[in-house]
Amino acid sequence: MADTIRVLIADDQALLRGSFRLLVDSTPGMTTVAEAADGADAVRRARELRPDIVLMDLRMPALDGIAATREICSDPELAGVRVLALTMFDLDEYVYPALRAGASGFLLKDATPADLVAGIRTVAAGEGVLSPTVTRRLIADLSWSAGPARPEPRLVGLTRREHEVLVQIANGLSNQEIAGRLVVSLPTVKSHVGSLLAKLSARDRAQLVIIAYEAGVAEPGMPQL
Repeated sequence: MADTIRVLIADDQALLRGSFRLLVDSTPGMTTVAEAADGADAVRRARELRPDIVLMDLRMPALDGIAATREICSDPELAGVRVLALTMFDLDEYVYPALRAGASGFLLKDATPADLVAGIRTVAAGEGVLSPTVTRRLIADLSWSAGPARPEPRLVGLTRREHEVLVQIANGLSNQEIAGRLVVSLPTVKSHVGSLLAKLSARDRAQLVIIAYEAGVAEPGMPQL
């Protein structure tokens, strides 16, 4: 990751774009590289400028945020570009499709400035903005949206411990909580998470949650708190 996090802001409301830009540009270590008023422009700007982060409104004209996210995250040349989805509602029906499309997480548009800045930094560092508390709140709703479990050949290559860690991630546990649940060290958990990301070709923790539910690894609506 570069020293300065380069952010592309995609939202169809000029006032919100301006507010986000002001926050980003006033935060040390961040800069806004461009704004986009719709999904098509966001994709075009992402390909032109290769930002580190795209703040992506999910509901936009021309090309919505989900389709734009899918185009960006499926483009091998944009492998270093991560999408942080923005939504008005914490259980917006667009959230699960956005995560499936490749978004590294989501934030509410009314998130505090500190939360938005922290979210950008977290995603830029390669993590997903699905904190344990947010994951737990979403699990019951999103798991039912995942549809019937589908075979996931990549799971065959997981070790027993990696499979256990994946289940705990899908159930919303943090690395520290997983270490306590499985009685292993924190570095060991981090090592397993890194192995899961590599073996399952997942960008971040958010994608591991999606893979787990789609493969039927975790029981829908039953987080192990």
